[in-house]
Amino acid sequence: MTAPTLSRAAMEKVIRTYYDGCNEADEAKMIACFVPEAVHYFPAGMYGGAFRGAAQIAHRWRTAVETLGSYWTIDALVIDAETAEAAIEWTHFKTNQDKVLRGAECVEFDRASGLIREIRAFYASPQAEGVARLELGDFDYAGRGYRVTSPRKPA
Repeated sequence: MTAPTLSRAAMEKVIRTYYDGCNEADEAKMIACFVPEAVHYFPAGMYGGAFRGAAQIAHRWRTAVETLGSYWTIDALVIDAETAEAAIEWTHFKTNQDKVLRGAECVEFDRASGLIREIRAFYASPQAEGVARLELGDFDYAGRGYRVTSPRKPA
């Protein structure tokens, strides 16, 4: 049996509803966009690690709105319905701190439900001094089939 096909329009609606929920600090609206066991990954050392579960994701972003004055914009959105994946370039305004974060994230959808199952966020910032591996914390690169060593031999 073939997995159901997601439409671009349906995926975009979920993404935009999620961002609206974030900006409105509406936990129920955010939770409705995720499978219950969803994971939101961040660069290692950020936010105390990955947010695990739709409820935690929603709670953490509601708290960010309430304490930091957070507001997010979608600056660019690319959706591939065939692979059930999307890429978002975003801006996170932390208005209470007068800070602006820019970044991008890869979003994977669950085909059966049409909901988000994983977000992998990447931040635009200078490379951290003294850090040899700049990658997501808690993410199983090797287990997911990503290269963990360079195919090029050292000179």
